[in-house]
This record gives sequence, structure tokens and C-alpha cells, in this order.
Amino acid sequence: MSNQQRGQQWLEELLRLSNVSATVQVTDENQDSKANYWLTINQSQLTEAEIQTLIGVNGKVLDALQYLANATLNLGKPLADQAAYTVELNGYRLQRQEELRILADQAAQKVRETGQDYELRSLSAAERRQVHTLLQECEDLETHSQGQEPNRRLVVRLRP
Repeated sequence: MSNQQRGQQWLEELLRLSNVSATVQVTDENQDSKANYWLTINQSQLTEAEIQTLIGVNGKVLDALQYLANATLNLGKPLADQAAYTVELNGYRLQRQEELRILADQAAQKVRETGQDYELRSLSAAERRQVHTLLQECEDLETHSQGQEPNRRLVVRLRP
């Protein structure tokens, strides 16, 4: 069974066990030879309340589902055989990606204007990784995370 099929079956079974009747569509988003799959929960049979419950406040339930998918589906697999799974529902991840792009751009602009470090707070670990990746292309900037969860934050600064 492929990683793609395993991801789909795993999430559909988790939803079924949670008494949520929904199918999952898988999109292959491979990047740089790393398997990367989007597991999109079909919302057509869900109520608005079910959608909000599955997303959670600030996407925390969706983040938890995604964490569980990645941890469970990659457990015991060699690094070369592991895949990255993104759990999507109701366009939440796509909308959040755009918001993170804007936040990253604003932080970069602020650091360039002031020369001062800039902290981004209230980001999940996955969101911090996304911002790290977005700003990685900026030759004049560097990013790092500091602090301990739940107060961990991303710092953007000029490269020395």
C-alpha cells in the first residue's frame, strides 16, 4: 500500500471512529523528492458545527490531526521512506498559508526598516517551520525559534 493510500485510509478511519462521516481526498504535492501529501477532508456531508469542531480554535484540532497523521504514518519507517502529510478542511490551510506569507513579508520589511529583531508569537510549530521556509530565500535575513512551548516564538533578524 502506498503512503498516499495509507494516509487516506488512516484519516478516514480516524474520522469514522470519531463518528464523523466524511471521505478524504489525497493530493500529491511532492517537493524536492520528498513525499508530501495533502489529506483534504470532504466537507460536503459535514455540518458547520462539525467543520468548526474539526478545525478547532486557531486550527488546533486540525494541527493535532496533522501531527497524529505524521507521527503515526511515519512510525518505524526509515527517513527515506517517510512522507509529510498536511490535513486540510474547508480551505483553512490554504487561507492560513496566505496569512503566514503576509506575516513573513511584514516581519521582513520591519526588520529591514529598523535593523531590530522582530518576534512572531502565537504560531504553531508547523507554522513556524513555514515562516522559516518562506524567509529562507532572503539572503539578508535569518530566522530562529526561541523559548519553550507554549511560549515559543520565531525571531527574524538581519544576517550578520
